[in-house]
Amino acid sequence: MDSNDKRLAALRRLLAEAHEKLGLKLGFRLWDGSMVPEAWPQDGLGIAIADPGVLAALLRRPKLDTLLNLHISDRLAIINGSIFDLAAARPEGKIGKLARGIPKSAVFDVVRRFILAPGKAPDAVQHRRGDEIARDGDPATNKANVAYHYDVSNDFYRLFLDEEMVYTCAYFTEDHGDIGRAQQDKLDMICRKLRLKPGDRFLDIGCGWGALVCHAARYYGVEAHGVTLAEEQLKYAQEKVERWGLQDKVTLHLRDYTQMEGEFDKISSIGMFEQVGIRNYPAYFSTVNRLLRPRGLYLHHTISRRAKKTEKAFNKMPAEYRALVRYIFPGGELDHLGMSIANLERHGFEVHDVEGWREHYQRTTRLWWERLNANRDKAEAEIGAERTRMWLLYLAGCSLAFERGGALINQTLVSKRRKGPSGLPLTRADLYRD
Repeated sequence: MDSNDKRLAALRRLLAEAHEKLGLKLGFRLWDGSMVPEAWPQDGLGIAIADPGVLAALLRRPKLDTLLNLHISDRLAIINGSIFDLAAARPEGKIGKLARGIPKSAVFDVVRRFILAPGKAPDAVQHRRGDEIARDGDPATNKANVAYHYDVSNDFYRLFLDEEMVYTCAYFTEDHGDIGRAQQDKLDMICRKLRLKPGDRFLDIGCGWGALVCHAARYYGVEAHGVTLAEEQLKYAQEKVERWGLQDKVTLHLRDYTQMEGEFDKISSIGMFEQVGIRNYPAYFSTVNRLLRPRGLYLHHTISRRAKKTEKAFNKMPAEYRALVRYIFPGGELDHLGMSIANLERHGFEVHDVEGWREHYQRTTRLWWERLNANRDKAEAEIGAERTRMWLLYLAGCSLAFERGGALINQTLVSKRRKGPSGLPLTRADLYRD
């Protein structure tokens, strides 16, 4: 028996033990085409291991980053299913406790045979690292961070977004799977919460492809301004403004939000705040306060994490969070709800309403994943196979995180604080009245 046969035999033994002791609901396909367990159907849910170097890489550097690189480069693949199926097949009970039943000899045999196994290391998937410079708040850095994520390709985003290209959490008024309808309901809910009315000067910070500013101008009669750093998004938004004949009602600005001037009656920030960075929060909230008229309304819509027992514990970056910053959102940083509210109050705002949309975003990201997966061939032709796998993993991971409560999202409505009445209705019945 040569060394490769011995490696296969050792790995088969370990995987068979793990399958039994953990009660796994999936199989493994090895690089020689064999299955573990042997009787596991070829069309059953499983994980395919492409070469011995996969095990060597995981043993030499047992990090989430290694696992992600192996998956994105298709050397560690899910077969006959998706990450959602894989998550559903998770063993019942505590894995650590169940794993104690796996013989240590089986583990040691795999370690000694694979730790020095030949084979290429995981390919370094193209990415920007979420290091300190990516969060320095400089307009040039902000622009580079935004370009990395949003200037991928408008045609790529069309493959999974709705017709109006809304790339933030949708709002489901009932149990349905129509992403276009849910996004229209979201745009309308934002306008209702801000009590937009004809003649209002409205600013959307991070306006994306222009859906909200166009909706607000078209249906609520406001003078809408959108600010963005994404050039591809700006081009699309400008075309939409012209297509809808809104040139006299919508103005788009390609600049950093800190460079905006003027005074606005209403301001929104929908899914942009995550890219500001915690150290830059004072500048952000001071800018919003400067731009908002007294008693003007501001809607703060942002993803967050759960608060921890201490801020020090909260500031520790979990592996999944670090990977998100590294591969998808350079410069991204999430706060917790209490931090947002405290910062709003410290910077001259009165908090009126907070609404949690966690389950709405779980549905949104799941629908995006389904649409992108259905258009996988087109996506690979547009941005490449590796980056397509990365995006599918990102969208699925987000959906699971929101489903399990590891990620949260809130809409917080505030006004620029002044003594006396706020001007808001005494109840919120008007938000839900047809």
